[in-house]
Amino acid sequence: MLRRRRYLRPSLLIAAALSIPNAAAAGTETVTVFAAASLTDVVGTIATAFTEDTGIAVTTSFAASSTLARQIEAGAPADIYVSADTVWMDRLAARDLIDPETRRVAAGNRLVVIVPADSAEPPPEPTAPSATAGDLSHVLGERGRLAIADPAHVPAGRYAEAALTAMGLWADLADRLAPAPDVRAAVVLVARGEAPAGIVYATDAQAVDAVVVRWPVPEPAQPPIRYPAAIVAGRDGPAVRAFLDHLTGAEGSAVFARFGFLPP
Repeated sequence: MLRRRRYLRPSLLIAAALSIPNAAAAGTETVTVFAAASLTDVVGTIATAFTEDTGIAVTTSFAASSTLARQIEAGAPADIYVSADTVWMDRLAARDLIDPETRRVAAGNRLVVIVPADSAEPPPEPTAPSATAGDLSHVLGERGRLAIADPAHVPAGRYAEAALTAMGLWADLADRLAPAPDVRAAVVLVARGEAPAGIVYATDAQAVDAVVVRWPVPEPAQPPIRYPAAIVAGRDGPAVRAFLDHLTGAEGSAVFARFGFLPP
């Protein structure tokens, strides 16, 4: 698995902590973040450093964006929600469950085709071209299934469906999918050899040593992937605002970049 990397503690964070009365000294401030499964490593890293710098505890919960949105609808005590697409954020916004003035984009991503690291396929060249319909069909073979997050519920799955549709492959592969509850689970299916290939976020592919990127999804078929973040309605406060500002500010953006995410 990808090792979590530490980064320098910015003086701006210390200033932010000082603006929150007695937060570090009392150790009673806690920020609860619900974030898409594909953000597990990067948000976890940011949260750990933020706590060390400010004394403000950050509790994280990672799952499919749809699962987390439904939990918030049911009253789960999240302070900040970070989705892997706009659909679930818009759903919460339509129900007045986020503070619209705090909404912003944290990062972007892209899709790649992965195969098991010990695949019989030759290792990818650094300058390998994007996948074609024939390439993907060859890797899957006659009976192989393509691992993707469940497109009925998960943003990564909808992005994969959009990419396959743009490549002219959806009609042929719709009944040959191995749908997973989130994108990390789709990576695991490929890592275990239960699926010969998968379409996942580039960042999740690089986080797992047991898979390799066979090809990037062709640029014309790449859907725009953005991660919107917002404070949950009624949960705003100095500590919550400080973490959101850090997550989506220069310091957080630098860490997103280190984990392979695209700029907002």
